[in-house]
Amino acid sequence: MNVLAIPLLIPLFAGALSLALWRSTRWQRVIAVLATASLLVSSIVLLQAVLQDGYVVLHTAQWAAPFGITLVADLLAAIMVVLTGIIAFVIAIYSLAATPAGHEKFGYYPLLHLLLAGVVGSFITGDLFNLFVWFEVMLLASFALLTLGGERAQMEGAIKYVTLNLFSSAIFLMAVGLLYGMVGTLNMADLAQKIAQVEDQGMITVVAMLFLISFGIKAAAFPLFFWLPASYHTPQVAVSALFAGLLTKVGVYALFRVFTLIFVHDVAYTHTILLWIAALTMLTGVLGAAAQFEFRRILSFHIVSQIGYMLLGLALFTPLAIIGGVFYIMHHILVKTALFLVSGISYRLLGSYELRDLGGLYRKKPLLAILFLIPALSLAGIPPLSGFFAKFIVLRAGIEAEAYVVTGIALLVGLLTMYSMIKIWAEVFWKATPEHTHEQKPLTDAVVDRGHWPLYVPIMILGCGTLLIGFYGQPIFVLAEQAAAQLLNPQGYIDAVLGVQP
Repeated sequence: MNVLAIPLLIPLFAGALSLALWRSTRWQRVIAVLATASLLVSSIVLLQAVLQDGYVVLHTAQWAAPFGITLVADLLAAIMVVLTGIIAFVIAIYSLAATPAGHEKFGYYPLLHLLLAGVVGSFITGDLFNLFVWFEVMLLASFALLTLGGERAQMEGAIKYVTLNLFSSAIFLMAVGLLYGMVGTLNMADLAQKIAQVEDQGMITVVAMLFLISFGIKAAAFPLFFWLPASYHTPQVAVSALFAGLLTKVGVYALFRVFTLIFVHDVAYTHTILLWIAALTMLTGVLGAAAQFEFRRILSFHIVSQIGYMLLGLALFTPLAIIGGVFYIMHHILVKTALFLVSGISYRLLGSYELRDLGGLYRKKPLLAILFLIPALSLAGIPPLSGFFAKFIVLRAGIEAEAYVVTGIALLVGLLTMYSMIKIWAEVFWKATPEHTHEQKPLTDAVVDRGHWPLYVPIMILGCGTLLIGFYGQPIFVLAEQAAAQLLNPQGYIDAVLGVQP
């Protein structure tokens, strides 16, 4: 069962080692690359083990569930750990050239590892209270990363970020306490068995809504999503990209977990609310993006709108819809991270994220233009890229479920997403470089090529990922299909956790 513990232990050990080597930023960089590469390899091993056995369970300290701390990985959890490994590895490489020395000296790499440990722990925990603990680990590390540098915009964004997330944590803890008082357990598999035996099912629905609010805030779902576009554009771009790729997906994962395993007693009520939250999340996010003219703020609002597609898959609650939701998560993590990294290179070249100050990059740096077009067109759902198939599966599921209004909203959001990507292309790449920008930061080889490979290679890796999903999507679809089957038939998860003896 070490295959399950290793992806969690690697970032914890790497963070401790980075702290021990606090004065040597060079060794911290080496550790970051080696540790994230090891995390990626161990996550792939975990996925292979789950594909072979169905579930991998570890009862820590030899205490059987539900009495001890249980780690468990089904296919969805294993997929999320692999995606974490991919994003961690490319961010570690990108950070070699993009992270200021001052940030490195004040703990950038230890905080990076702590954040990754919180993300992995959230994916593989089998207990709601430990999910709360890992959320708090993640919140602590992300807040510190957000404030590195101490600039005014960062502090303003960090205050909004931490305030809403602390509010979410308070609701989460309240819901955990109520649930434990009613059922007497917090092990998710045990809860799935016992929750139907509670006499007051109306109170269970109330608790389910508390979890929906808490996890919805962390996923940046409507209506409490405004903390994300107010904060994700403020830190260093490597941090923005890491947040964009992973943090909101932890909230989405938690919603998928509890609303397929635990709170399925009143699907007509809970999932209908989820359906309209998904629709409004899509619509408000994309309208916010259309109104913005700052590179990272546009991308931040699009995180919100794309979260709506994932929640739509969960809300429809059909086999095809769950497949679409899982497929969309895999696609979006790669694409959104790549787009933020591209924005970082454009800033490095021209010294601004404001679209009015950017331009000319198609002629000066055609490779960067291509690296933008691949994820941008994928995000907009252009075939044959990964975003097309992700959207197609979700939309087809919506039509089959006769959710025509929400499906129509999803189609409209796709068109508006294309508008935003065209706006970025026209302003950043196609138009001529503005005179005042050219004078401020000349586009010379000395500036462009300094440490260029750690900046471009991660985007190439992510671009190849979205191309692979698009052109060779059948294995990815099958993987999502198997994950969806496990989510919709949770008895296998319950038996694996409660039936395995230490």
